[in-house]
Amino acid sequence: MTPRPREGRRTARMPAIWRGPLTPPEAADDGPAVPHGTQGRVFVSWRVFSGLIVASLAAVLFLFFSADVFYVRSIAVGGLRYLTKEEVFALSGIANMHLFWIDPQEVRANILRSPTIADASVHVGWPPQMVQIVIQEREPALVWEQAGLATWIDLQGRVMRQWEDRPDLVRVLADTVTDGPLSPEVRIPVDVVNGALQLQELLPQEKLLRYHPDNGLGIKDERGWDAWFGVGTDMPEKILIYNAIVANLQARSIQPSVINVVNPDAPFYCELISGCPGGQ
Repeated sequence: MTPRPREGRRTARMPAIWRGPLTPPEAADDGPAVPHGTQGRVFVSWRVFSGLIVASLAAVLFLFFSADVFYVRSIAVGGLRYLTKEEVFALSGIANMHLFWIDPQEVRANILRSPTIADASVHVGWPPQMVQIVIQEREPALVWEQAGLATWIDLQGRVMRQWEDRPDLVRVLADTVTDGPLSPEVRIPVDVVNGALQLQELLPQEKLLRYHPDNGLGIKDERGWDAWFGVGTDMPEKILIYNAIVANLQARSIQPSVINVVNPDAPFYCELISGCPGGQ
């Protein structure tokens, strides 16, 4: 019996596509597009570049700290009148110091320790003028002589070093004071300074004023007596009272030994013969 062919049973076939020869797995690893080798080379380049930067910075730092030009050997100073450039340099405390270690505020504080300097500004830059200082010196108002030593006094009563002879300044001789010369820490009361300046204007013929702790400012009148005016800025009123007392005494032919106008509301005088209570 002859088998009957199966109808309707067909085998599905796909069209053939040529894909080329298969590449072995070993050959796939040898291609030029593998990224691992390239990444390694970039990493090495950055490390070299970073090393060059570090070496350059180290060389620059070595140059800064080894080169003599960055060490302070001198300074530029402006505003000088009495002080010298060398004295300000000594006050600054930065001789032979490296530029990197200079603190402008510390230098300013060092300079202001001088009683002659009122203010200072400090600027730090690059060579050749690495440190520039501009100072403002105090101006003397009078010459104060105590215990045989003369010093300058400014308008605020601060003690200054006397740099030269200034005949235009009023001179004050402190008597009956046994504390020795004035130290830079001592401050003369401002009322004393202002009173001395007023007396200088009112009595220009008087080249020397006196100072007593109790009686304040006074003069040795060339007519033969001591005159005391206290302190403060009311000297014009006291001079008017003083002149009136002198005129009255001269009209009565009275020779005083002391005329005291320290308190303008209660002035008094002492006669040469009888003297003054308390030994004035």
